[in-house]
Amino acid sequence: MSTPRQTYDVIVIGSGQSGGPLATTFAKAGKTVALIEREHVGGTCVNVGCTPTKTMVASARVAHLARRAADYGVQIPAPTVDMEVVRKRKRDIVDSFRSGSERGLENTENVDLLMGEARFTGAKMIEVALNDGGTKHLSASTIIIDTGERPRTPDLDGLDTIEYLDSTSIMELADVPEHLLVLGGGYVALEFAQMFRRFGSDVTVVQRGRKLVNREDDDVAEAVAEILREDGIEVLLDATAETVASGQDGKITMTVSVGDSKRELTGSHLLVGVGRIPNTDMLNLEAAGVQTNDRGYVEVNERLETTAPGIYAVGDVKGGPAFTHVSYDDFRVLRTNLIEGGNDTIADRLVPYVMYIDPQLGRVGISESEAREQGRNFKVAKMKMSSVARALETDETRGFMKAIVDADTKQILGCTVLGIEGGEIMSMVQLAMMGKLPYPVVQNAVLAHPTFAESLNNLFTTIED
Repeated sequence: MSTPRQTYDVIVIGSGQSGGPLATTFAKAGKTVALIEREHVGGTCVNVGCTPTKTMVASARVAHLARRAADYGVQIPAPTVDMEVVRKRKRDIVDSFRSGSERGLENTENVDLLMGEARFTGAKMIEVALNDGGTKHLSASTIIIDTGERPRTPDLDGLDTIEYLDSTSIMELADVPEHLLVLGGGYVALEFAQMFRRFGSDVTVVQRGRKLVNREDDDVAEAVAEILREDGIEVLLDATAETVASGQDGKITMTVSVGDSKRELTGSHLLVGVGRIPNTDMLNLEAAGVQTNDRGYVEVNERLETTAPGIYAVGDVKGGPAFTHVSYDDFRVLRTNLIEGGNDTIADRLVPYVMYIDPQLGRVGISESEAREQGRNFKVAKMKMSSVARALETDETRGFMKAIVDADTKQILGCTVLGIEGGEIMSMVQLAMMGKLPYPVVQNAVLAHPTFAESLNNLFTTIED
């Protein structure tokens, strides 16, 4: 049933880590807001991204430490993993976070939360097909798109004939897979690969490129592969999946080309983790004059403005680094510009990230290879985690840390930490970069002993004058 068109000051499409805060902030500033959400409040992070995956990573780490108990002089029986309990714990935390977001919206005056599918019917006009039936027609002078991404389905012969897992459905398994085949070598694929290895699965990773995590320096990628292999994961590089099929026994068979040879892999389950695509195909953006690039991402300028006046895009749907903290910073930019009358941009912001394998991979700024490509005059500080006192005390010595510094100004240009609490250590370096502290200041800082952070003293002593 259609209703007369309703006019708002602001329409927000999607309730992710930018859309939700924008809706409540606009409302508290006295604006009327319609927030449209297709499925779950909270976006990717809360529902199918950071929150559930890191909850399950924590369960997997406990299983890993239990198996290593004897290394610390503690004798306990071999652990077993109850995936139904793991799944319930994950669901409970997701429900808690999601319900908190929902209550925040419900308790904010001037916000109407509409559950349904949104599409543009004109420059400033939206049609919403409500989940419970009926249609609403809305308009607003300001519209913000925050519809995020979803897992990409590759063009693989036979994939449409089998049941396979993606980054969402794999978290709903009630049993530990006997043998998990993982297609892809990026951050999401590797987090799940190690997670399920620790839960008890045999795991094979099939990566088309010559290295894992292809955005990282070669030494980082090689160390990540070594860590995964130490954990018992088979890692195939330069491996192209050609066909996949389901056998009579229910097993999945994948034919893989590795160099000049072919291999036939057999697994009980297949995880497809080869990237994500934007949720723009249902929005009818052409009707609003909003342009997308050749991959379907909404084109924006440094102020997050699309090609249509008064329409903005935030979060993953605009392309670029797909991280929750980036989405939240997009919120900050629009809040500054549209509510506070400022003139902020997303230009030149530092974008840190962490891959939650164990040990963690934390990164901020430029890499060594990027510094070389840019023709910079730079120096490298590098130290193994086995040289960190706290890592030795906790028996967590895998990995290394590396920093890139400007040889002339001594400013820190980038940092990578592959090690226990790598994300936390990297964040300390990021703060130094934001404060424009030259590396000798960090090198000579009095940092508490024994901490992982104090390793930064020794890291920067490895730079040769």
